[in-house]
Amino acid sequence: MKKWIAAVVLAVLVLVTACSQEDRGKISDLKITQLRCEYLKNPLGIDVVKPRLSWVLESSERGQKQTAYRIIVSTSEENLSKDIGDLWDSGKMKSERTNQIVYEGKNLQSREKCCWKVFVWDKDRVRHEPQETAFWSMGLLNEEDWEASWIGMELAPHFLTPEKLAPGPPPPWFRKTFALGKPVKKAMVYITAQGIFRLHINGQQIGKDVFAPEWTDYNKRIQYRTYDVTENIKPGKNAIGAVVGDGWYSGYLGWRKFRGNYGLQNSLLLQLEVEYEDGTIEVLATDKTWGCSDGPIISSDLLMGEHYDARKEMPGWDTAGFDDNDWKPAVLMEKPQARLISQPSEPVQVTQHIEPVNMSEPKKGVYVFDLGQNIAGWARLRVKGKSGTKVMLRHAERLNPDGTVYTTNLRDAKATDTYILKGGAEEVFEPRFTFHGFQYVEVTGFPGVPGKDAITGCAIHSAAPPAGSFECSSPLVNKIYQNLTWSQRGNYISVPTDCPQRDERLGWMGDAQIFIRTGTFNMDAAAFFTKWMVDVEDAQSGEGAFPDFAPRLKDKVLMRFESAPAWGDAGIIVPWTVYRVHGDTRIVSGHWEAMVKWMDFLQEANPELIRKNKVGNNYGDWLSIKADTPKDLLATAYWAYDARLMSRMAEAIGRSSEAFYYEKLFQNIREAFQREFVLPDGRIKGETQTGYLLALAMDLVPEELRSRSAEHLVENIKQRDWHLSTGFVGAGYLNPVLTEMGYPDVAYRLLLNETFPSWGYSINQGATTIWERWDGWTEEKGFQDPGMNSFNHYAFGSVGEWLFRFVAGIDLDPEIPGYKRIIIRPHPGGGLEYARAEYDSIQGKISSGWKLEDGKLILNVTIPANTTAMIHVPAEDLSQVTESGKPAEDSTGVKFLRLEKGRAVFEVVSGTYTFSTSPFL
Repeated sequence: MKKWIAAVVLAVLVLVTACSQEDRGKISDLKITQLRCEYLKNPLGIDVVKPRLSWVLESSERGQKQTAYRIIVSTSEENLSKDIGDLWDSGKMKSERTNQIVYEGKNLQSREKCCWKVFVWDKDRVRHEPQETAFWSMGLLNEEDWEASWIGMELAPHFLTPEKLAPGPPPPWFRKTFALGKPVKKAMVYITAQGIFRLHINGQQIGKDVFAPEWTDYNKRIQYRTYDVTENIKPGKNAIGAVVGDGWYSGYLGWRKFRGNYGLQNSLLLQLEVEYEDGTIEVLATDKTWGCSDGPIISSDLLMGEHYDARKEMPGWDTAGFDDNDWKPAVLMEKPQARLISQPSEPVQVTQHIEPVNMSEPKKGVYVFDLGQNIAGWARLRVKGKSGTKVMLRHAERLNPDGTVYTTNLRDAKATDTYILKGGAEEVFEPRFTFHGFQYVEVTGFPGVPGKDAITGCAIHSAAPPAGSFECSSPLVNKIYQNLTWSQRGNYISVPTDCPQRDERLGWMGDAQIFIRTGTFNMDAAAFFTKWMVDVEDAQSGEGAFPDFAPRLKDKVLMRFESAPAWGDAGIIVPWTVYRVHGDTRIVSGHWEAMVKWMDFLQEANPELIRKNKVGNNYGDWLSIKADTPKDLLATAYWAYDARLMSRMAEAIGRSSEAFYYEKLFQNIREAFQREFVLPDGRIKGETQTGYLLALAMDLVPEELRSRSAEHLVENIKQRDWHLSTGFVGAGYLNPVLTEMGYPDVAYRLLLNETFPSWGYSINQGATTIWERWDGWTEEKGFQDPGMNSFNHYAFGSVGEWLFRFVAGIDLDPEIPGYKRIIIRPHPGGGLEYARAEYDSIQGKISSGWKLEDGKLILNVTIPANTTAMIHVPAEDLSQVTESGKPAEDSTGVKFLRLEKGRAVFEVVSGTYTFSTSPFL
């Protein structure tokens, strides 16, 4: 009997121990990191009522994964610390999912703060405590939540009937004092503008945003920003203020010769809500009791520059003690019809400061500073001199032969900042409401001789987190990668633009879709493109045509810029790419009807299934080199591609009948394409590199002719002395298609070329970003047509995708989105001794790096926790391959699958691996 009782007690103890391990966790290196809401870290004021949550798991253990999770969302940190999910407790959910998890709790209300954390059970069913907690807050979800009124400043009549290329009015400065008589628990500001604003409280600028609320179609949507200002206010008297510049609302846009694309009078909407410790709430909102004035900014424009007179500064204008008796009452403005929405993406911010590498004096009193890097942003000026001294800064990407700045390619964009000194101590000037694309700064009027520290470059971009990096043994290839990365930074500014310097800077859709795969490797751009796709849909015509750029411009001529092949198709390709990279089906379902309208528009216009583009534009393979790809070929290829992507997206969101319909449409267009453009010997009509590339990449060539078409493509390249001829559209497909078709040596040869036309040629001419044209400047002809010659244009930088996917070998599984299953398939070659890349995917950090050493290929790979991978190791025989010093098939977490096309293919669980192939020939 005693033995029986002892056995029962022992069994109970074992069970209790097991349960306690599962409940409390045990020592492990599994970490729960990077908690995000709608792709953002602790976002304030969102208006997504069912936001998506995500996290990343980190572990050095092979095969570590999540088997279950529990999300707790609370109204307070205190409740969260006690595991009280008074908003949502998901309970224990048996699932490996760590992202795109939709909040399913109580209905969320305006202003509500939501604190959250997640518990995770690992592969051994052991529970892990969160290393961090996170939060988000809701914005003002209902129109009636806004108590504020729109306010502006009375303008002189001539500013309301602008003249051609004339400067705009001084930006209005607004202020209001207020008193707080009780202890404050929390204070939040909700703010937007027709224009772009800087917010100040009690002598300090709030936040790091530089162009909020950023660019949308102000006739349809105006974004607002939310700031927690609890630490910025104090008991007693306080002051709040804002300055509103022209920005995209009322300034110059594109190549329009007049201001005011959306309106001519800037205005402000601001609501400060103070919650006291006793639970009462006080609201301070813009109304006619606010004061307004002009100030030291005489004029400011994104394209033209900023004129600043420091003698008119108002020290302390944003403090309670400032004497504002000379200020006038603000003017109440008409309420816009546009809907107010919370900004869903990262704000534009200064992300880097750059010191000049050289200063020259090409003419007496004319000083030219070289930053050594072409950037988007502005120059900070340090100067000391007499009151009234006027210093002028002109910005340029290149120099003339005599060393002066070359500005002809800026067209009507003056890109000039002026500063008038107040006198006395050293003064520091940074413009507030302009930016330029430049490497060189010309300074004139400087008192005395400036030192190199007189100028500092301030680089800006939408502050999406960096995601990837690439490096190899070739300095040339590293420079190509650096240049394309800088071009992305200089053109991801609220929307994906074409260029940051001239009078254009539009959200050209062709450029965006051509580069997006490279862009998503370099930056975590999910929120950025979530925002921009709404701009795209806002700009869609009633007939269903997507625009050529988004947001649209309000102009009779520019309104006709729509439906261009490879440009309008971005309305399909961008959601597809975000879905593939991030596993995001919401962007697909959210824009599904718009995409269907686009497809209906194309089919109605082209009943014979050859896309003629009788309506709208057709830019063809823009800026190709003596190679005219038939425009109807390019257009039809993209239409077929759209249909194939629509079929796959329909499947992803559960629309099986539409998936079947669009796959059938793809097959029908494919057959029409083959009848019209594919010859019996595999030649493609027009015989251009881009024609072959699109036909092969988009699966439009009959299977039995694909190798023949690839041969013709290579022959075309050979006939051009092994040089490319592709324009914007073909460049991104060039190296991937060559590699996939068995010609990686040709792809490397094109990459490593240094003679015209090539990436290397521009680098040898001093390029620090990607150029718009292959021949932007040549030794024979000098500068190309200044009417269209940007030196910071990322389209040809689409080769970055190939560096990640093929050289380093990090790729998506063709069937499973979001890097849940990863493909590692590097292609050593080109004389490179090593190459490596890292990518912070939505699942965690992926790394792949190879090197050639003593006749061996060594491949180092890291696969993040909770994922698996298929690793394709270059080898002719399994016996050549080891992992961590032992036969690969015997290694923990490694399963040999097959030999395929000169590679040993392994399936691996998460972890870090070192594969070696010896000998490697």
